[in-house]
Amino acid sequence: MASLPQDKLDALETRFQYVEAALSGGAGPDEFVKFSKEHADLAPIVGEIRAYKKALSDRAEAEVLLESGDRDMAEMAEAEIEELDERIEQMVQAIRILLLPRDEADEKSIILEIRGGTGGDEAALFAGDLFRMYERYAASHGWKVTVMEESPGEMGGFKEIIANVSGKGVYARMKFESGVHRVQRVPATEGSGRIHTSAATVAVLPEVEDIDIEIRNEDIRIDTMRASGAGGQHVNTTDSAVRITHIPSGLVVTSAMKSQHQNRAQAMLVLRSRLYEMQREERDSARSAARKGQVGSGDRSERIRTYNFPQGRVTDHRINLTLYKLDKVIAG
Repeated sequence: MASLPQDKLDALETRFQYVEAALSGGAGPDEFVKFSKEHADLAPIVGEIRAYKKALSDRAEAEVLLESGDRDMAEMAEAEIEELDERIEQMVQAIRILLLPRDEADEKSIILEIRGGTGGDEAALFAGDLFRMYERYAASHGWKVTVMEESPGEMGGFKEIIANVSGKGVYARMKFESGVHRVQRVPATEGSGRIHTSAATVAVLPEVEDIDIEIRNEDIRIDTMRASGAGGQHVNTTDSAVRITHIPSGLVVTSAMKSQHQNRAQAMLVLRSRLYEMQREERDSARSAARKGQVGSGDRSERIRTYNFPQGRVTDHRINLTLYKLDKVIAG
């Protein structure tokens, strides 16, 4: 039966008890915030540890009954031990996962960027399908999705769409979506019924606040411009769109919503997130190479996942997993 490092488990329990005592002992405002966050982080794993220790204790008691000499009691104990061994094994696996080092950005909201890759109009349509898939997934977790910038495709979907997805633990659940997503299907634009292969790229960046990264005023140039509209009364006749250029890095971010003030705030949010991700990648060159290798150029061959509509199949190429549940996946 698999085991866990007892000293590590004991240390986590001791720390949890200390944090609980500090919270109930009248900690100051700053300490209270810090200890509250630590308490929330420790509570799930300490709960698993205590359940694991209780199961080990119950197993030890069953072992005593097994050796008692009473036949009926021994049979009951044997059945209980078999059940406990299965539960303990599951607990060990769960605790091992909880003991893994956590990404500092896991609890953050995200900036989600989806762009049509190889495939023209069909790639834009697929980018739209992916965005709606993530919208439904976000709704199922109680997250809020706010579109920050979009460039519609000529036949529908999006050439590019950037959105803010806010909520607790969004980055932890979404970060592995970054990469090239490939689709195989008969497009709405195809009249002969021939299956096409197209692709779209997804980038997931952790949202950052002012305290995470500093942007000096002298390092940015802010330009205003007229936002494009649908024509007629919908045309934006004021210079409300905003373009921010970060001079040291060369990054350029635009936002073209109705309010110039809102555009500035949204563009700065995207800029901070992109700069933060650049810094994270610089600290970890291996991760940087992996991310660039995943997203690549948006070519069909550089894919992390394939959505095959004729066969109702989804394949994740990183873990060699194939599911024939395409409808459920696309539904979020």
